[in-house]
Amino acid sequence: MIIFIYACDLNGAIGKDGDLPWRQSSDLQHFKRITLGGTIVMGRKTWESLPGKLPGRRNIVMSRSIRDDIEQMNYDEVISLSEQQDVFIIGGGEIYNLFIDDVKELHRTLIDTKIENADTFITDISNLGFHMISERHVSAGEKDQFDMIFQHFIR
Repeated sequence: MIIFIYACDLNGAIGKDGDLPWRQSSDLQHFKRITLGGTIVMGRKTWESLPGKLPGRRNIVMSRSIRDDIEQMNYDEVISLSEQQDVFIIGGGEIYNLFIDDVKELHRTLIDTKIENADTFITDISNLGFHMISERHVSAGEKDQFDMIFQHFIR
């Protein structure tokens, strides 16, 4: 199954200048809890924004250029893999758009802010047949910039 996991601001922004536009330790812990032990798929830009391979997960990168230092797959290979196991799509914008018709489950963290000059946005899911199955409001912790809402949807 294809599963999206992402954080966005109140306007759907997911990135600015090639990075996350906030620092939310609680959301990173939430992300780790959900994806640990699974397979994550990302685009090259997302890969390059990370400090390295995310431990405890199979890391797959989709890129137009061939690289020897990372496991790569194309769209059809990811779809085939998702028929055998859950695959978490973790970004960025182009990769989310590529799989928007295939996603069956979605974990969204709404960050309680509006980022100025954001340059990457997630597709609005309100008319795509998703149904929220849980929602949890979380106040900003010591290492968070903003309050957030963890949401879980299925389609």
